[in-house]
Amino acid sequence: MNPATRRTFLGQSGFSLGSAALASLLGNGTSFASADHPDTPYFAAKAKRVIFLCMAGGPSHLETFDYKPKLNELDGKPMPESFTKGQPIAQLQGQELQVLGHQTEFKKYGKSGLMVSDYLPWTAKMADDIAVVKSMVTEQINHDPAHTFMNTGTVISGRPSMGSWVNYGLGSMSEDLPGFVVLTSVGGRNPQPIASRQWSSGFLPGKYQGVEFNSAGDPVHYVSNPKGVSAGQQAALVDAISQLDRKRNSIVGNPEIDTRIAAYEMAFRMQTSVPGLMDISEEPQAVLDLYGAKPGDGSYASNCLLARRLAERGVRFIHLYHRGWDHHGDLKKYMDICCGLTDRPTWALLTDLKQRGLLDDTLVIWGGEFGRTPMFQGKGGAGRDHHIKGFSMWMAGGGIKGGTSYGETDELGYNAVGNVVHVRDLHATMLHQLGIDGNRFTFPFQGLDMKLTGVEKAKVIKDLI
Repeated sequence: MNPATRRTFLGQSGFSLGSAALASLLGNGTSFASADHPDTPYFAAKAKRVIFLCMAGGPSHLETFDYKPKLNELDGKPMPESFTKGQPIAQLQGQELQVLGHQTEFKKYGKSGLMVSDYLPWTAKMADDIAVVKSMVTEQINHDPAHTFMNTGTVISGRPSMGSWVNYGLGSMSEDLPGFVVLTSVGGRNPQPIASRQWSSGFLPGKYQGVEFNSAGDPVHYVSNPKGVSAGQQAALVDAISQLDRKRNSIVGNPEIDTRIAAYEMAFRMQTSVPGLMDISEEPQAVLDLYGAKPGDGSYASNCLLARRLAERGVRFIHLYHRGWDHHGDLKKYMDICCGLTDRPTWALLTDLKQRGLLDDTLVIWGGEFGRTPMFQGKGGAGRDHHIKGFSMWMAGGGIKGGTSYGETDELGYNAVGNVVHVRDLHATMLHQLGIDGNRFTFPFQGLDMKLTGVEKAKVIKDLI
């Protein structure tokens, strides 16, 4: 069999197993750079891992962290054209624009006096632990491309996700779990679909892609043994295939064969490690109550508890998606639902990490793919459209300065006007806390040195550190 045919065979026959297990380096649990990228630019790291809490659909910054008295003053009045003329709008384009005031109250919390809305009473309890960035901007106004941009730094499909970049640069801390794990939950209005390419490894080696775990049902697709196959038989099969592959690779020297070997062996180890990991029923009742989690319910609360368990076991990048924040209508109703499902578990996660000594070296990031407009959108009650010119996210742990409010939007919360933070700046700051210079961290592809942070130099938000 010639090498090209061999690669085709391996690519086809290993797809199901590989898609469940490619996301981890093999070996000794090292926290150093992988052998694939020995020249990663390093300096002292504050964080070892990332937990990214994605509120998919785009939470309203004007109902969470960005208080604007002028917004209430102009409630129901025409939106001043000076704000919106020539600006991208998703569904309100060409319509008469009307200001929508805050749909809740805001108060100051903590020693820092951080402004937090009444929709987030549990987040308010950790006001001095989080750093809110109120001046985020992105470049894509519809959900799928905006997620792609947030996750990969570009709207071009097929590029590596940030979790894959992190694993490529730092390597694995676990021998029997993937380095990049994804968990999803649903609850709220119009849950947007999340495509698996959002955690793709793109042009990076396949072993760095994200692996989706299920908090209900079979934990990982295609990893369990077929009926009638014992663990011993499976071990013998994996060992025989690995020996054949290594023998062939000593002749052809194809790195993709090494990737497939890694997939088989990781999948076999996951058969033992994953079921125990995903069984949160072994947690004390006090911990389950802290999160509001119920074993096997597939909720965001259970996923937050799983995120802590994954962090304890050395998973490098943990990405949670909660789908339900696309609030074009019935904003009050669905903010109540989404915040009710996510607010306390998020607080519980930070509290649990802190109690276990994990928050200091775990970077937690919260936010959506974009924000919402200051303008009214009437679909089944007052709502808000997609918005990319100014929105809020927060970071905590991993060397981030808690109790911080950074950047600002204009008096109606439309344009970011002070200390503007682009998505790529967020990526650069995340990588910096992990000890990587994002502007020098590259991978050669199609004749270019590709970066998560893109062509233009991204800035690290040093005021948050």
